[in-house]
Amino acid sequence: MNAHRIWILGATGRTGRAIAARLAAGQMPPVLVGRDPARLRELAGRLGEGVRTVVAGSVDAVVTRIGRQAPTVVVNTIGPFTETAAPIARAGPPGTHYVDLANELTAVTGLLGLRDEAVAAGRCLVTGAGFGVLATESVVRKLCEDRPPAMRVRVDAVPLAEPGAGPFGPALAASIVDSIALGGRRYEHGRLVRARLGADAERLALPDGSTVHTVAVASGELEAARRAGGAPFVVAASSMLPAGRAIRAVLPMAAVLLSCPVLGRAAKRRLAGVRMPPGERGGEFSWARARVQDADGSTRMGWLRTGRAGEFTAAVAVEVATRLARGEGRPGVHTPGFLFGPELAVKAGGRFLLAGDGETA
Repeated sequence: MNAHRIWILGATGRTGRAIAARLAAGQMPPVLVGRDPARLRELAGRLGEGVRTVVAGSVDAVVTRIGRQAPTVVVNTIGPFTETAAPIARAGPPGTHYVDLANELTAVTGLLGLRDEAVAAGRCLVTGAGFGVLATESVVRKLCEDRPPAMRVRVDAVPLAEPGAGPFGPALAASIVDSIALGGRRYEHGRLVRARLGADAERLALPDGSTVHTVAVASGELEAARRAGGAPFVVAASSMLPAGRAIRAVLPMAAVLLSCPVLGRAAKRRLAGVRMPPGERGGEFSWARARVQDADGSTRMGWLRTGRAGEFTAAVAVEVATRLARGEGRPGVHTPGFLFGPELAVKAGGRFLLAGDGETA
């Protein structure tokens, strides 16, 4: 395998740097792709011998370079994924595979809609290769292994940022703003329907003894959970949105305002530069929970415990990209848990806590 065939788009960003460092440490020096030649050279120098750079100042330029040089795997960390995922995933000749970190509902479902095109081109496209999507998806798949389709599924994502993680950055900021702008969504009777943004609030008691509030959001985790459990009723929630009653009351109005393209773009730019808050809890773990109800009314629940969300995301992206570079994917469009199973989360450093494992689930 040619180690230079894994490209990282947005390589000088926080997540791009983490992915590049893991690949270089694993003796798979990547190709760093970005807009700033000086920053690319500086990062390549720190990562060591064999790391190359490609300067591309726009998505169109990235698409052109992929078409000319035909990398084996492209890892896309450039947000907003609602704008970058489809054109980059379609770039390159047959056999160029694609990985992104999307968790926006429209970005994930949009890419999944390219299945026939990807099969015809012999490409394997993987969306949601990070804490967002894989963490909750893997718990649902673990709970539903070798069982009939569930009746109801609820997933809750509780990511923990790195200490001093710095600003949100463009990709995460775009994901948050786009999720708010889309408004609430859930699956009812197998159909995606509107819901009040900030509904389905719960206070979770985490396995480490801390507590956290979550509210329903329109995220890629919603679609992944539906596919993983086969349930007609699905809710996806997160601790990333404010959960206080007063704030939840104004979230629908925020959705209306942010759905305006001009205001939405301004909000993304502003949020991208805001430093991440420490959150309402301490600790050292991120958590993902799934609660599954079967047709007979019985309920099962499980957790995935990971380290910091950013570290887990980088580990997932590297594991998926490496497997695709080795030819272990298959043509089509997949979420990571669907393609490689729930144990992918364990390989990336997660641990399942399920009923019967000797720990509270």
